[in-house]
Amino acid sequence: MKNFIWIGAVVIILISLMFWGVSGGNTIKPPFEVGVVHPLDHVSGNASSSVVVIEYSDFQCPACRTYYPVTKQLIAEFGNEIAFVYRHFPLVGIHPNAQLAAQAAEAAAKQGKFWQMHDLLFEKQNEWANVASPKSLFESYAILTGISVEQFKTDITSQEVINFVRAERTNAIKLRLQGTPTFFVNGKQIQNPASVDAFRVIIKDAINAKS
Repeated sequence: MKNFIWIGAVVIILISLMFWGVSGGNTIKPPFEVGVVHPLDHVSGNASSSVVVIEYSDFQCPACRTYYPVTKQLIAEFGNEIAFVYRHFPLVGIHPNAQLAAQAAEAAAKQGKFWQMHDLLFEKQNEWANVASPKSLFESYAILTGISVEQFKTDITSQEVINFVRAERTNAIKLRLQGTPTFFVNGKQIQNPASVDAFRVIIKDAINAKS
């Protein structure tokens, strides 16, 4: 009887731990759908728009840096008509600082400044991309955003932030994405437009299709 009770207690504990892993602790469940805005997404523009543009990106990627002013211009033009979502896909095999850069953005996000850090990371990419240890540079960017640097220092290496970035990267791999940037418009992957004008046409067509 005592053995039965002991086994029952162990089972209850294991079930509780499984539940904790699903619903709490440091487990992060990032978005997997490519046509829907998720509560954990970083969104610029109109988050409730039926037109959703999602970018899987890497802050150290030169091509992503090239597209940064393009997407920024399109958000300025269509901000009330589209939801623009940024998701992490650090290509850690070729960009050794990409993971930490993504963590810097997430650490800033915890103080409501994701997009400010996003912009700084791209605008200053040449400054930090090839530095052996860019953490101090990221801390200087945190100062520029006006957030608490001490809190930023804690969050950038927190397990929660690390897990979230890694989980989004796993998400991208599961989608079999081949590189960055990769764009989806209303759930459909598009070929990277050759110019802001070409991208503008794609977005206008998506808006018209929803109207």
